Amino acid sequence: MVDEEPLCMRCAQCRRTCCQLSEVYVTLGDVQRIAAHTHRSDFHDYAIPDNPVYLPDDDDPAWRDGVFRPDGTRRVLRRRPQGDCVFLGPGGCTLPMDVRPLLCRIYPYDFDEHGLRSELAPGCPLELLRPGEGLIEALYMNRTDAEAWHEQLYEEIGWERGELAAAVCDEREAT
Repeated sequence: MVDEEPLCMRCAQCRRTCCQLSEVYVTLGDVQRIAAHTHRSDFHDYAIPDNPVYLPDDDDPAWRDGVFRPDGTRRVLRRRPQGDCVFLGPGGCTLPMDVRPLLCRIYPYDFDEHGLRSELAPGCPLELLRPGEGLIEALYMNRTDAEAWHEQLYEEIGWERGELAAAVCDEREAT
C-alpha cells in the first residue's frame, strides 16, 4: 500500500527529489567515508554552483571560507546527466546512513555555523505527509542526531580551511 511507503519513496513517485535537484557539498570526511565504503574515488567533482541558492554569502563566514575555494568552486557529489545523484538507486540512496554526506543526513534541517534553525528548509513534500504526521517523524529523524551531524559538519569544514591555508603557505614558500 502506498501509504506504508517512507516519505522519500512517496516523494520520488510524485516529483523530482532532493537527490535529483541538489548540488551536494561533500567534506573531506564525507569523501573518506564514501571511498572506504564504495572503494571508489570518482564520485565527486569541484564545481561553481549552478543554483544561486548555493552561492557563498556573508551570513555564514565559516561555510563561505571553508567550503569554497578561491576560484569559487566547492567539492560536490557528481550527478548523472539527468541530474540524479550518483548514489541514487531505485529504492533511494544506496549509501548507508553513517556513510552518507553530512548534508544529506541533516536535511531538511536548515542551519548555519551557530546551529540548527527552528524552521526547516523548504523542499520536502509536506502534502504527502499522513494526517497528524510531522516531517521529521516521517523521515525517521531526530534533532539530537541532526545536531551531532551539524557539529561534525562544521568540524570537517574546519579541516577544509586548514587545508586551504596550508596550500596558500606552501605556494608562498615556493615563490
